[in-house]
Amino acid sequence: MSDEKPPQLVDYFVVAGLAEGSRALEEEQQPRPARPGEPITDVAVIIRSQGEEVPQGFTCIETSTSGHPVDLNAGLLNNPQMFLCYKRGRDKPPLIELGVHYEGKDRPKPGCQLLDTTPYSRSANLAAGSPGHQRTFLTFRRAAEPPGHHTLGVTDICLVMPSKGESTPHTFCRVDKNLNTSMWGPALFLCYKIAVAKDNTLVYEAGLLSRYPEQDSESFPLPESVPVFCLPMGATIESWPVGTKYPLPVFSTFVLTGASGDKVYGAAIQFHEAFPRERLSEAQALRLGLLSVVDRRPVPGRSLHTRKSICVLSHWPFFDVFRKFLMFIYRYSISGPHVLPLETHISHFMHNVPFPSPQRPRILVQMSPYDSLLLCRPVSSPLPLSGASFLTLLQNLGPDNAVALLVAVLTEQKLLIHSLRPDVLTSVGEALVAMIFPLRWQCPYIPLCPLALADVLCAPVPFIVGIHSSYFDLYEPPRDVIFVDLDTNTIFQSEERKLLSPRALPRKPCKVLLASLHSLSQQLDELLSAPGEEEPPELVLSDAEAAGARRAQLELEARAAFLRFMACALRGYRSFLRPIAPAPAPAGRDAGSLFALQGFLRSRDRAYQRFYGQLLRTQLFTQFIEDCSFASDREPCLEFFDTCVDKVQVDLEKPEDTPLMELDDPRGGEHTVFITPPEQPAGPDGAEPPACYRYDGFPTLRPELLEPPRDPLVAQLCQARSSAPSSPAPRRTKQEMKVAQRVAQKSSAVPELWARCLLGHCYGLWFLYLPTQVRAAPAKLRALQLAYDVLRKMEQHKVVLPDEVCYRILMQLCGQYGEPVLSVRVLLEMKRAGIVPNTVTYGYYNKAVLESKWPAGTQGGRLRWAKLRNVVLGAAQFRQPLRQRQRQRAAGDPRGDGAAAAPRPPLHRQTTWAGRSLRDAVPAPRLVKSGSLSFPARSEGGAAREGPGEPPLLPVTPAPPAPRRPPGSADGSLSDIATDDSGGDEGPGGGPGAGAGGAGGVTPRRGLAAKLQQLLSPGKRPPRPSEPPRDPGGRRGSEQRDGDPPPPPRSRRSPGGTLLRPRERPESTASESSVSLGSELDLSDASGGSGGGAPKAPGEPCTDGGAGTEPPGLEVLLSSCSRCPGCAALVFDEELMAGWTSDDSNLNTSCPFCCRSFVPFLSIEIRDLRRAPSPPPVPPSPQGPVLSDRRRCLELDGTPGTPGTPGLCNGCAETPPPWRRERVAFAYLCPLVLRKELESLVENEGGELLARPELVDKHPIIFWNLLWFFQRLALPSQLPLLLLGSQHAPPDPQPPEPSRVRVRLLWDVLSPDPESCPPLYVIWRLHSSIPPRLHPWGPPARPFSLPFLEALLSHVGLNEVHKAIGLFLETLAAPGAPQTLHRSIYRELLFLTLAALGREHTDIAAFDRRYRSALAKLGGAPGRDELRRRRAQPPSARASECRRCFGAPPEC
Repeated sequence: MSDEKPPQLVDYFVVAGLAEGSRALEEEQQPRPARPGEPITDVAVIIRSQGEEVPQGFTCIETSTSGHPVDLNAGLLNNPQMFLCYKRGRDKPPLIELGVHYEGKDRPKPGCQLLDTTPYSRSANLAAGSPGHQRTFLTFRRAAEPPGHHTLGVTDICLVMPSKGESTPHTFCRVDKNLNTSMWGPALFLCYKIAVAKDNTLVYEAGLLSRYPEQDSESFPLPESVPVFCLPMGATIESWPVGTKYPLPVFSTFVLTGASGDKVYGAAIQFHEAFPRERLSEAQALRLGLLSVVDRRPVPGRSLHTRKSICVLSHWPFFDVFRKFLMFIYRYSISGPHVLPLETHISHFMHNVPFPSPQRPRILVQMSPYDSLLLCRPVSSPLPLSGASFLTLLQNLGPDNAVALLVAVLTEQKLLIHSLRPDVLTSVGEALVAMIFPLRWQCPYIPLCPLALADVLCAPVPFIVGIHSSYFDLYEPPRDVIFVDLDTNTIFQSEERKLLSPRALPRKPCKVLLASLHSLSQQLDELLSAPGEEEPPELVLSDAEAAGARRAQLELEARAAFLRFMACALRGYRSFLRPIAPAPAPAGRDAGSLFALQGFLRSRDRAYQRFYGQLLRTQLFTQFIEDCSFASDREPCLEFFDTCVDKVQVDLEKPEDTPLMELDDPRGGEHTVFITPPEQPAGPDGAEPPACYRYDGFPTLRPELLEPPRDPLVAQLCQARSSAPSSPAPRRTKQEMKVAQRVAQKSSAVPELWARCLLGHCYGLWFLYLPTQVRAAPAKLRALQLAYDVLRKMEQHKVVLPDEVCYRILMQLCGQYGEPVLSVRVLLEMKRAGIVPNTVTYGYYNKAVLESKWPAGTQGGRLRWAKLRNVVLGAAQFRQPLRQRQRQRAAGDPRGDGAAAAPRPPLHRQTTWAGRSLRDAVPAPRLVKSGSLSFPARSEGGAAREGPGEPPLLPVTPAPPAPRRPPGSADGSLSDIATDDSGGDEGPGGGPGAGAGGAGGVTPRRGLAAKLQQLLSPGKRPPRPSEPPRDPGGRRGSEQRDGDPPPPPRSRRSPGGTLLRPRERPESTASESSVSLGSELDLSDASGGSGGGAPKAPGEPCTDGGAGTEPPGLEVLLSSCSRCPGCAALVFDEELMAGWTSDDSNLNTSCPFCCRSFVPFLSIEIRDLRRAPSPPPVPPSPQGPVLSDRRRCLELDGTPGTPGTPGLCNGCAETPPPWRRERVAFAYLCPLVLRKELESLVENEGGELLARPELVDKHPIIFWNLLWFFQRLALPSQLPLLLLGSQHAPPDPQPPEPSRVRVRLLWDVLSPDPESCPPLYVIWRLHSSIPPRLHPWGPPARPFSLPFLEALLSHVGLNEVHKAIGLFLETLAAPGAPQTLHRSIYRELLFLTLAALGREHTDIAAFDRRYRSALAKLGGAPGRDELRRRRAQPPSARASECRRCFGAPPEC
């Protein structure tokens, strides 16, 4: 397991300013002429027709921007010739706003003054010449006193006439009220510009003054350009008049984008501090006005200052938190003295403040007794994290301009955003990039561009750049750029670069977008213009919290509006993706080969072809197609977008009722981590230490004062662990979890769908475990092929898959182990199942196909060998009956078709390319994986093939038993056919073929066959259980159930007569039976009491089917049967499944009898057999008869054949009882709950934990539930072997050989109540002299006699189940009968039928139908309520469907 470093809140702390090597910026570039030096402080209106002249110091505006003469009331009949004048200076605060007031129609703005008279005391009414018109005046607003050096003010005024073709100049604000209110004359509008008017300033490129930490991080070194982003307008030296007020610190943000697309967010504050005059040269002093030009004397009354900045860099846009921290550090530097140095607070914040985690979503940082900040976990959203503010975008540009910018970004135009507020630039720039999700901006993106990097504006590529508006006072902007002025809410387009009209967008989606933005803009205005009445402080605080929550909701709705538009615009794009099916060409990553561009374009309306044509040619769309086609870190985002595409309806003219995004704010959590301020050092004698740290300016950081982390554990509060890089990411995306939850809720109402839903989640659990299984498998291809066969079976049985994780994991494993062909087959299987792969699955598929090595394209030789092999196999199959007849004649049967002749084998399709013969000598026993139930191995010469008159079977050679196969060639291999020449299915002694038993059984023909198969084996291999390899003599329980007949039972009385063997199935289906789905499990005979084979003594375990009859090292018994705490009834597995809910956090199920909710438990018994006593010396006979051949076993043992007598069997000692037993119980989890817990475990502790014994000890609930479900579905796993290294299996001091583990699943209880009456099937076994599996059963009740049981079975066998139910109810009312039954009447009759007739002869589904029909006949006699009270009702439809899909556990 690999640990990831927890997220770090702050990466670097930087101090930037004027460094020693800083170069001047204004000297290298050509500044614009006529730069304003002083702001406008006054405006006036003069009436020249009345003899008024321009006042002293004022400038009169006589022409428009293009030179046309202007008169403020030129349209009036008696024109008084009024003109506008303005004055510059610094003697008073500058003007910051101009306006026009219509008296009687408008209300004066707060803080604005009315210009109602001229300097000569006449009326300044602009409509004075027409008495019938409304009075019109100019208004102005002045900055507050006293003015600072950097106060914004009006720096220029102009008048424009739109009728003359004039437009508002760039960076000017236009007052949208006509100065000419008459019916005649051209319209005239007032425009003004706001800027920082300052002189006596030197601008230099900012440099790095200090930083912390001083060493670069390996993952993120400090960029060299950070200082110029901290001071985008440069580090300045400024000369102020004495007494000028210091400006407030200016907060700004910026974004740095790395080569891989990762964003780093910066937050900085700019401030001024004193600068020593001694550091200036004479030339600098002259430019700053500190020396007179003539005699070089110092000019009094001037002070010198410089601009500095402090900044933090982080990968998280916590701009509000960083602003509070930086302001605290700045205030700390200008106050004092202090006990602790400034460096202590900086290092404390960087080291000891953890990143908020889901467990602790709130971090409260107390920086000082008066300063604190609250750090909350980012809002959980499937969209990429960014510092975007869509409300700021709407507030500064409006809905119409926002849509126009959407067109500009989608068509990749050159956008230059500018404002006088640097903190707004980053918010709007991030919003422009985020509004086009799922597309990503691929061109240069600098939301706050420094002057030093202004050359990017001349780049010949599209860009989005934000810059301070004072840039236009210094330099000429390029002509092919679209300017976006956030201060004036205007977009300026040049003649060379015209935007597409918003009408080119799809009409209905664009209409819905505009309507949503207009509604949000109106709500935002209402929120910002809330009345400011005086209220109590507690109401003010609550209103602020409510306003913050409302603003967050509006932000979410604005983002959802743009998301809906993009979903409508790109709807249906997935159907035009082209998967890479054959071996990819060198140009496999080209967009044209990955996406049908022309087909997508033809699918759009012709009216929007121009827009879509430009969109498809952009780098945005090309990168989007690559992200959709290959695995990337954007998979969750793209998968979320696909769900949005499915939700939207393009033809609607209003948003859908279902929101695309939901606000998931984690700040409501109750867990808050409190971070205390840095501890102060103790003074002498415990007194308070002296305050000795005081700063004249912001200091250079001293490394010796920077403290190390105070508490290393605090930084690990949010320690994050992830899966190992070698394992596929098995965790579902949040959208897949939501979809799975909705599917489960819908399926819970339909019994069949609910059972399939549970089954689908169980197979999802196995596929989550599949990387661990494949990693441990020696044959990776076989393990992957097995998983593919599981997928095919799931599709054939219509298992409800809640998501695509099963396919996705298998695709990624195919890519990891270089199997692209199998990955293509998995994709075809998905399409066959009607599943359209989402972005995540599609990306893993293309990655596996593109990056894996494909096999050679020329396979002619292999195909020819395969054809030749098939011909040889076919000829051998035809010759095999002749050889059998010859062997029979040689054995003394003149007819050639004796009674003991084996049935003719059917012609099997070739299913294996294995090189080893199935009849070869079996290797030595190895560590056996218990992938499912294990049963005793049967030899080839068992009782199934034995004639009644044949002599006893004697062991001829001490060879291990060969696996049971159908007659003839089990898998059609050439080596099997070769052995037919030397021996048949039975040797002369009645045992297996002699060719397989002797050491010299390998003939030259067999060697040739093996060589042929080795040549052909690289092509295909059958799906077989993989790691670790089993002994060939052992079989998994499911193979025993489906592929082989059960052993004949012991003699007993049964109304069913002689039990016949079920029909044999082709061995080619053995691998399919191991993953049997959706049908009743073909289980072994329940009468045996121990899962197949002959009955055994109480507590004796069955052999594992490994080598010989050696018992396993551990035997595990599992049972899910749970007792209801309300009614004490036993609730069985299928009823527990039926009672589960679709809530993936609910552990309860419901009792089918009393409807009470309770938590079911898995009961586990672990039997340790590794220290059993040594058996008595007996002749070794590993090749002896099977346990079910009772007669031959008794002949060998020499003991009387008394039923139930323990003795020697197969020449081996009876399996001893376990020396150690342990019983535990853990909660039985619903597959939905278990999957959620398993995903969390893999994410937090890594996928390697599933392969270590620590899983058993640390997470027992997950382990035992996984083991139960994997065994139920007969899916291979390494889980049983983990028990050998856990605390449940103490280490054996002298292990003779690697131990094995066998798992047995029980249907009934594991620990019965000794005082309760045994169930009917146990009483039947006792009457049949068959020892029960469990000892502590109490004595049977007197009415439950053998005739009573036979009568019940007779009624059931004659299809008179209603008589059986009636007889049972009458017997329960008889004296001596038990007062209460823990099992229902249905369960008693079913188990009795299974015990008497055998599992293979009982159709449980037919029994259910007969039982329901019988219960309907009895419904009128005692009444349905009475039947239900006496627990006679059958299982519910959900329970029956769950049992039909999962099958019944193999043993009672």
